[in-house]
Amino acid sequence: MVSEGDLSSALEIVRAEAAGPVEGIFGPASVTWRIDREAVLFLGAGRALLLQLAHPWVAAAIAEHSRTLLDPVGRFHRTFELMFTMVFGSRDGALTAAQRLYRRHTMISGVLPETVGPFAGGSSYRANDVAALRWVHATLVETSAMAYGLVLPPLSVEERERYWTESRLFAGLFGLKRSDLPADWTAFADYNAAMAQSDILTVSDAAREVAGQIFAGARRWLRPPRWYLALSVGMLPERLRAGFGFDVNERDRKAADRALVWLRRVYPHLPTRLRYAGPYHEAQERLQGKLQPDLATRCSNRAWIGRPRLADVWINPPA
Repeated sequence: MVSEGDLSSALEIVRAEAAGPVEGIFGPASVTWRIDREAVLFLGAGRALLLQLAHPWVAAAIAEHSRTLLDPVGRFHRTFELMFTMVFGSRDGALTAAQRLYRRHTMISGVLPETVGPFAGGSSYRANDVAALRWVHATLVETSAMAYGLVLPPLSVEERERYWTESRLFAGLFGLKRSDLPADWTAFADYNAAMAQSDILTVSDAAREVAGQIFAGARRWLRPPRWYLALSVGMLPERLRAGFGFDVNERDRKAADRALVWLRRVYPHLPTRLRYAGPYHEAQERLQGKLQPDLATRCSNRAWIGRPRLADVWINPPA
């Protein structure tokens, strides 16, 4: 378990290694900002969710404690607001968001209703468990790099190593220690490959139900297109595809391929106002000493996080 003391120690390291009070944890020169600003990362959101649901603890926690199915848009906004604050917020804003996430996780615990994989029915789960947090963190990092490379030039070997170094710092915002994580990108890839083959990832009934309802759409206008489902499922390990049991046919897969071809042609030429997420523009404006986001950024933020600005304290850079 990640204790309050563990979190405090991890956040002290993050504070000491952060780019700066105004720049935040990573700053504009980071690979993390370069990747996470891209709207195209949403292509990987479905994959990351399915991989997380494949962990029985995560599936049970979402099924029993989350409002995802009742308020999918609100859940999307709250999740992205928290993550974007940790990535693009000021240093103190990111640390405060990490403490908020920890407090939220302390309220999430329960018992598994059935035996799934190596986990016995009636055994307990807690959101602040190190192994569960390590897996959730891994799905975010690996999927972000994968989604980025679907449309934009893939990261070089050096860039991947830099990204993983920064991601280890990001893990500190979850309360994870360096010793809890793989040492480099190669070891990280080995961890993901081992998890993909391990029965730790076993699709439970709860996981199938949650995934099915999300991809079916809470409302007709919120239903993801079939090509997006095909893309998300196609990015999973084969045994997990079978476990979720989505009905994806050849027509859906060809539609996903066509969507990627179109995106590769069009996306790199989009205006940055459309291509980059609102919180990234907000961070750039903060670095320029502006007191609040401009109108275009506020509108973009409403789409991404459901509010005109991050829950952050703006800090004016020194003169």
